[in-house]
Amino acid sequence: MLDQIKGLHHVTSMAASAGTNNRFFTDTLGLRRVKKTVNFDAPDVYHLYYGDEVGTPGSVMTYFPFPHIARGRPGTGEVGTTLFSVPEGSIGYWTDRLSKAGVDGLKTDSAFGENRLHFAGPDGDGFALVEVKDDPRAPWTGNGVGEDNAIRGFHSASLRLRDEGATGELLKYMGYSQIDAKDGVTRFGIPGGNGADVIDIETMPNIAHAHLGAGSVHHIAFAVENREKQLEVRKALMETGYQVTPVIDRDYFWAIYFRTPGGVLFEVATNEPGFNRDEDTAHLGEALKLPKQHAHLREALEQHLEPIE
Repeated sequence: MLDQIKGLHHVTSMAASAGTNNRFFTDTLGLRRVKKTVNFDAPDVYHLYYGDEVGTPGSVMTYFPFPHIARGRPGTGEVGTTLFSVPEGSIGYWTDRLSKAGVDGLKTDSAFGENRLHFAGPDGDGFALVEVKDDPRAPWTGNGVGEDNAIRGFHSASLRLRDEGATGELLKYMGYSQIDAKDGVTRFGIPGGNGADVIDIETMPNIAHAHLGAGSVHHIAFAVENREKQLEVRKALMETGYQVTPVIDRDYFWAIYFRTPGGVLFEVATNEPGFNRDEDTAHLGEALKLPKQHAHLREALEQHLEPIE
């Protein structure tokens, strides 16, 4: 069993509009845009990152906004819901805030003893806020949400699968332990993790496979401290039979990817070097940053990409 993984690093999804996506995460949810860059493989498309003040691993939601992309079809083989941690007693505040903002899909419930507020993103994305007592992570409060209510980072993510077995065993190999199981959901967690250290598997044997599109999660990334730990994880996964990519430099972290038995694309990303490697912390996410291989495209991209504040 591995011990290098400490929880989530980031979650990356698809969107149809960069401007709408940016307003939702900064104005409505109060997160900070910590990086404005482009998709490594499609540089005419933004890659936007939102999180806490510095984009701490375990707080970062990222998006590829493909203009006019068709909406995804929910189903199995994907991340179903991405859940954020908020302070205990703040669900009422968020219900009022999201309702006034016209957010769809508002519904409160509880699971595993935790109060939750479900809501939909602009493209039908599945989200929830979870009340967590004494989450020690510092929130970003620069966009008008006070410290008593602000998002602390991820709480968890749920995987929708037709069968739990092989992916559950994979999570255990990655250092997760089964915490509980109820109503078709099995909960896994990492003791002493980074706060974003819970994964739920929802078993849905009769649901069709998901189709990727706007509102779909493209991949989910798990955090390791550094490149040395990442190479240890890569070696162990390959020895177990997984087809893992070479290490890829993503400017703000190094990444490896592999497809899970249930169909979800997993990434393992390093905490280093971080989002302030090319911008001062006070100005994160303000300028358009380009990977070096796309630097020569700056003039064309600045004319092509949708302006966002």
